[in-house]
Amino acid sequence: MQLYLPIADIPVNVFLILAMGAAVGFVSGMFGIGGGFLMTPLLIFIGIAPAVAVASVASHIAASSFSGAISYWRRRAIDPLLAAVLLTGGTIGTAMGVWTFTYLRSLGQLDLMIALSYVILLSTVGGLMFWEGLRAMLRVRRGGAVMLRKPGSHGWIHGLPLKMRFKRSKIYLSVIPVVVVGLVIGFIGAIMGIGGGFILVPLMIYLLRVPTATVIGTSMVLTLVTMVFATMLHAMTNHLVDAVLALILMIGGVTGAQFGARAGQKIRGEHLRLLLGLLVLAVGIRFAIELVIQPQDLFSIRESGGGGPP
Repeated sequence: MQLYLPIADIPVNVFLILAMGAAVGFVSGMFGIGGGFLMTPLLIFIGIAPAVAVASVASHIAASSFSGAISYWRRRAIDPLLAAVLLTGGTIGTAMGVWTFTYLRSLGQLDLMIALSYVILLSTVGGLMFWEGLRAMLRVRRGGAVMLRKPGSHGWIHGLPLKMRFKRSKIYLSVIPVVVVGLVIGFIGAIMGIGGGFILVPLMIYLLRVPTATVIGTSMVLTLVTMVFATMLHAMTNHLVDAVLALILMIGGVTGAQFGARAGQKIRGEHLRLLLGLLVLAVGIRFAIELVIQPQDLFSIRESGGGGPP
């Protein structure tokens, strides 16, 4: 069944979009991360303009994060003060990201920027995840213990000034790296249409030494607020949020996430990291191939900024 998307300006198969939403929701539920890093590329691969894909997926991520954030709040697994400091940088980074997005779009370089960003980010993160998961599997097979850094241990980050005590997470930490992490995640999310959870969670655990008990819930609050902010800015400045597309994706995503969460509970942690690394790496390679192969049509149609005919 074909449905016309008013903002994307193309007809799409409703069942295909639902299936994509369900598949990404399944992956999100299985690995416990947001699916923006998969959803945005998939939409681009089926012909939706990268700018529309990024802006529309931001609203999808915001809606998906809402229920998760509420659940973690009820379980007292969110550090409100840590989330507030992260959001200080996150909102600034999101505003900077949307401004950069708009500027690159005016230059006609936005599509290339999005593609290059995905190639670099996903190839790097996917490769590191795959390697870490493979090493963990080999250690388990040899009978060695998987070495994890203790959340309470100290590094050079803890020597920075402007320290603050985050009681819920039980850490005493400078606000400088926390604000910087929030700014980076907000900036990346606004330009690439990703929640950034698969980057934010490892940063909070290994760099900031935040206990795992509050990591996921706190990261969801940052994702929720920054993606709502990004959606509002994209809608007001670029008019690229396709509500019809986002709604279909939400329906499929909520359904798939339920099955993914059940499947994830049956798979060992190191196997999950290995599979996720392969998945992220594959999407990065797919984008790289798109950049180097020659298109069938050696021209593009783009709206010019000029007025009427001379």
